[in-house]
Amino acid sequence: MTTNSTTQTTAPAALWVNLGYQDAPAALDFLTAAFGFEETARYTEEGTDKIVHAELRWPGGGGVMLGSAGAGELGVPPGVGCVYIVLETADDVDALFTRAARAGATTVRSPRDEDYGNHDFVVQDPEGVYWSFGTYAGQ
Repeated sequence: MTTNSTTQTTAPAALWVNLGYQDAPAALDFLTAAFGFEETARYTEEGTDKIVHAELRWPGGGGVMLGSAGAGELGVPPGVGCVYIVLETADDVDALFTRAARAGATTVRSPRDEDYGNHDFVVQDPEGVYWSFGTYAGQ
C-alpha cells in the first residue's frame, strides 16, 4: 500500500462522513478546490491510483473519509450521500456557493433563506453526492 499523509492541524474529529467515488483522485481535487477541504491522508493500492482510504479535514472541525469504488471505504457505492456543513454567516454561505460553482459543482438549490432561520445552498459534486452548506447549527 502506498501512503501519503500530512500532519494533522486540528483537534481529532468526533464525526466523519464516509463516501465512495468511481474516480476518488478527481473527487479529492474537486472537494479541496470547490469547498476548501484540506487533504490529510491518501493511501493507494500498490501500483495503481485507486484510493483505498483518504481523509479530508474541514477547517471548522470534522472530516470526510473516501475511497475508490471497490478499493475500500466499507463498500459505499459511488454517488450516494448528502452532507450538510454549518458555516458561520450568510456571507460565508454565499461566498462558498460562488467558489463551488466556479469549481464545477452542479447547483441543486441556490443560496436562500429558510423559514426556520437557515441560509443555505445545495450542490452536487461531479459523481452526484449532494453537498449542503448553511448557517443552521441545530437546536
